Amino acid sequence: MKLAKFLTPAFALLLLLPSAQSQTDASSIFKVVSTPHPNFNNGLVAVSASSSDDIWAVGSAVMHYDGTAWTAFKPALSNEISSLNGVVDISPNLAWAAGNITNQQGIRGQVIEQWNGTAWNVFPGPKFNAGDQPDIFAMTSTSSNDIWAIGSLLGDNGQQLFYLFEHYDGTKWTATTSLSGDAFLFGASADAANDAWAVGFNGPENDDSKTLAMHFDGTSWKATSTPSVGTGANQLNAALALAPNDVWAVGFSTPVPPPKQAATLTLIEHFDGTSWSVVPSPNVGPNSIFQSNRLFGLTANSPTDIWAFGSYFASDGSGQQFTLLLHWDGTSWTIQPSPNPTKKSVNFVSDLLFAGTVTSPGNIWIVGAEDEAPHEGALAIHTTAGTEF
Repeated sequence: MKLAKFLTPAFALLLLLPSAQSQTDASSIFKVVSTPHPNFNNGLVAVSASSSDDIWAVGSAVMHYDGTAWTAFKPALSNEISSLNGVVDISPNLAWAAGNITNQQGIRGQVIEQWNGTAWNVFPGPKFNAGDQPDIFAMTSTSSNDIWAIGSLLGDNGQQLFYLFEHYDGTKWTATTSLSGDAFLFGASADAANDAWAVGFNGPENDDSKTLAMHFDGTSWKATSTPSVGTGANQLNAALALAPNDVWAVGFSTPVPPPKQAATLTLIEHFDGTSWSVVPSPNVGPNSIFQSNRLFGLTANSPTDIWAFGSYFASDGSGQQFTLLLHWDGTSWTIQPSPNPTKKSVNFVSDLLFAGTVTSPGNIWIVGAEDEAPHEGALAIHTTAGTEF
């Protein structure tokens, strides 16, 4: 069973290309902001902020923005971490990050870390049975004593896959699991202690998978009915809960199942308090079976000023990817210009947007990864013009 998160294609990292240099699309309200390069790979997949001068972003690296510049920090298990996939920033003296590690035998496990204002330290997580392999893919919170980490647990000696919900109540982390069969959770969002969502997919990945959304009502997690589009793979990668009757989820759909080929298309769904429905969303092209569009994240300036983002592929089959940015104005989703910082003169571009946060009205950050072959660099774009859109 595959416990994978979609990162820059591995083959892109093998190309010996010139180093990337930042540049922006002059027509975009977002501009690229310089980020450090502490590791061989530095892609960012999650971001959270307590204020405009206290932002944490994590992934293959850990970075902090203090209102002036991004600075790299060393995680507690810097020599073992494969990826930190979730982060929650409570205050300048309290933040949480969680993700996955791989030991020398190649066995995966999880790690939870806490920031105390000075350093990141490992924090005790839930106890699992020997041989269990927990994976955390996202985090969300409503307060310092209501934090969720969600993912999957491979248990029973690798024979069973479970949903994994871990909760921090201000004192300790506890885990709740339920049999998932062949289903994964990749995104999470909560707007209240009794209103949290986790999304992903159910069924064989990249085959005929269906969208999946689970809801926490203050007592238990339960699956809810979600639509899928087309007859191929469907997947939800991120959720955004603004209110009990205003929840968004994004990902992608596929018109046809294998062995037929078709480009994946953006998928956006909305929950109105009663049911989920598909909201029409645009795509770049597709002008070929190679020009897939995918959405990985969401952030909102207001219910009528929402951003969804990810990447789209080149139509020539080269595997190059470019940032994809969509905007909701309360009526419809439209594609907006977005920066691609990888130097356009290089032979390969792979720029993706994964996660976003709004630190104050109009002050929007989105982070991701850019190709800096033979390694992966962090990508951060920023605007203070969100309310002026």
